[in-house]
Amino acid sequence: MRAGPAVPPDLPPDLPPDVPLDHPDDESGVPGPAAVEVLGAADVGRALTRIAHEILERNRGAADLVLLGIPTRGLPLARRLAERIAAVEPGTDPAALVGSLDVTMHRDDLAQHPTRPIGSTELPPGGVDGRVVVLVDDVLFSGRTIRAALDALSDLGRPRAVQLAALVDRGHRELPIRADYVGKNLPTAASERVRVLLAGTDGRDAVLIEGGAR
Repeated sequence: MRAGPAVPPDLPPDLPPDVPLDHPDDESGVPGPAAVEVLGAADVGRALTRIAHEILERNRGAADLVLLGIPTRGLPLARRLAERIAAVEPGTDPAALVGSLDVTMHRDDLAQHPTRPIGSTELPPGGVDGRVVVLVDDVLFSGRTIRAALDALSDLGRPRAVQLAALVDRGHRELPIRADYVGKNLPTAASERVRVLLAGTDGRDAVLIEGGAR
């Protein structure tokens, strides 16, 4: 896989610096006792299967597809989507579909939060030029992560088209960005936190909401 320049998650401007940096407004990790599960393992699996089929239908197959996961949880989601695509698309190598896109240096809040770990950007063989790139993220919130991802992607080449897949769309957009593929539209209050748990990193698949009054 070809590595590109390191290149951002949705972060409110007043977020304290000790909050985790990847989707700091939608935290992962151990949920609190008041967390409400809105999607279980079966729901997450069905959502990923549906998104995979929608990607294939919209693009008429997997030719020229690239799935770029936005770390941290966008990358394992991209891998799982690629596995589902390969299961129904003969001759498709799931590993050849997937790359990662670190957006750290393209964030618009670096002045407020300058100390950040920089992840890696890796592209599948053939890069992104002339191909259909599907950006994959766990939670779509303000849209600032995706804006940063688009900026990062422009440093790597010129795709034929760019699409967006998100496991959860929680609303509260601050930029005119919309997902092409959504696992679950989840109305939330701005004060609530959305946690995405994945089996590979957290031991189980789930989407939880914490905080606010539900």
